[in-house]
Amino acid sequence: MNKFRSRLLFALITLIIAVLVGLGLLLGQIFNSYYVDTFKERIEKEARLAALLVSEAGLDAERTEPLLEEASKAAQSHISIVSPEGRILLEAGDKSGYENELVQKALDKLLSGNGASKARGQSEGLYYYALEVTDQNKETAFLILSTPIESLKQVNQQIWGLLVTSLGLSLVVILLLGFRITSQYTKPIESATKVAMELAKGNYKARTYEDHLDETGMLSQSINILARNLQDMTRAQEMQKDRLETLIENMGSGLILIDGRGYINLVNRAYKEIFQADPEHFLYRLYYDAFEHKEIVDIIEEIFMTEVRLRKQLQVAIGIDRRHFEIYGAPIIGTNDEWKGIVLVFHDITELKKLEQMRKDFVANVSHELKTPITSIKGFSETLLDGAMSDKQTLEYFLSIILKESDRLQTLIQDLLDLSKIEQQAFRLTFSDCDLHEIADDIVAILSSKAEEKEIVLTVDSEAEVIPAIGDVYRIKQIFINLINNALTYTPKGGSVNLSLRNGKDHAWVTVSDSGIGISEEELPRIFERFYRVDKARSRNSGGTGLGLAIVKHLVEAHKGQITVKSRVGEGTTFTVRFNKRIQME
Repeated sequence: MNKFRSRLLFALITLIIAVLVGLGLLLGQIFNSYYVDTFKERIEKEARLAALLVSEAGLDAERTEPLLEEASKAAQSHISIVSPEGRILLEAGDKSGYENELVQKALDKLLSGNGASKARGQSEGLYYYALEVTDQNKETAFLILSTPIESLKQVNQQIWGLLVTSLGLSLVVILLLGFRITSQYTKPIESATKVAMELAKGNYKARTYEDHLDETGMLSQSINILARNLQDMTRAQEMQKDRLETLIENMGSGLILIDGRGYINLVNRAYKEIFQADPEHFLYRLYYDAFEHKEIVDIIEEIFMTEVRLRKQLQVAIGIDRRHFEIYGAPIIGTNDEWKGIVLVFHDITELKKLEQMRKDFVANVSHELKTPITSIKGFSETLLDGAMSDKQTLEYFLSIILKESDRLQTLIQDLLDLSKIEQQAFRLTFSDCDLHEIADDIVAILSSKAEEKEIVLTVDSEAEVIPAIGDVYRIKQIFINLINNALTYTPKGGSVNLSLRNGKDHAWVTVSDSGIGISEEELPRIFERFYRVDKARSRNSGGTGLGLAIVKHLVEAHKGQITVKSRVGEGTTFTVRFNKRIQME
């Protein structure tokens, strides 16, 4: 901005100097012309006055010479009376040495034949005025009055000196005023320019001073208003951008944005986590180079070709897993129907598919489990009605089977009710201090008869007389019964089942181990599913419902505990349950 001020000052100084020089030349010429004209008029008047004296006194030297001396002193000039033949008749005043040449030039002009009675001119540093003089005796002569022009030069120099001095002072004053005025007007412009440059750089906090009420003040005020508006707009855009980024990055579904040329511009965090994707392999790459799954590429190409929204469900392999996705794709159309690109949203519905499959399996299993005892009851009842009741032995045998199937049906319905109640959100446990050792003794006493029937050794191993824990006593007994009952069911004759209790600082551990058939590694993740059986024939013959371990898992989780299982086929299975000694806050 200093360059602007310098250019402005340079232009102003140049203009002022040009005006002052022109004005000085004009004034100098006017003053010089005025003084020269005045000088010439004075010389002419003095010459005419001297001629008047000579014409009255005559050309007699005795009478005229004193008068000429007085006139010469008064006019500070040299006066000569010359005859027509060029002879000097009278002479008065100081001589300069060039009078003869001056007299000759004056006579030449007067006697040139053009009838002139007067002549004037300048020669050898003298200015002269000559005119014809006639006395009372009618004698004719020429009076030549000359004076040095040195005084004229001095006056001219004084005039020019005065003009230069006054114009110089005027120039200084004007420059000072101009510098102050230009500074007063250029400083707001400089400040406004700096603020505008800061705004161009993105610094919308910059402001300029508003200390004038003229046009520059209006300019500063307008720039400050513009800066405030830009700052408000930028703040609003940043807030909107932050909200949008937060929404995109924290949404549960994967999102990908593809521009109109097919390049990927945005990949959110959910997509990267679901597909284990590296952003460097996705961002700013063409979609058909970035995506490994041809099904997704086909969806994108279909949207590009049809320019309509699309919704599809796909099963995609990610590593060793296969996951289900509902993919929603839509074209992005801007103003004036301008094609912007495509947005893809990946909804992970794997859990929904699993739940749907579990629901289907549950309905099928419940139907199957209910159908078996009902079919048995119906079949034996029809047999009895057809005449088998007459045979007492057959009647007792059939009735015992009907009773057994009824108990099995009642147990299944009770387990279903228990499981449904446990899975409800309103399900609450009645927590109290309890002794796991005492509970274990009670359960062993209940199930010892079943162990003796199968000739299985059922033992309890506790490292302390009292194993304290916090929980619902009735539900803990249910956990023990289901685990020990399962162990007895899947342990062959002559095997063993051990219940081990261990005491810790914050937790208590219960371990139920058996020497039964064991569970394969592939089946371990599914043993807590409803109606899942490792050995379906054995469990049905034993009266099991397939819901015991599912109930155990939900009860342990309701106690904020943990259950783990280890098993090897042919060697046995070990279930470990961890109970808390203090109530765990959610």
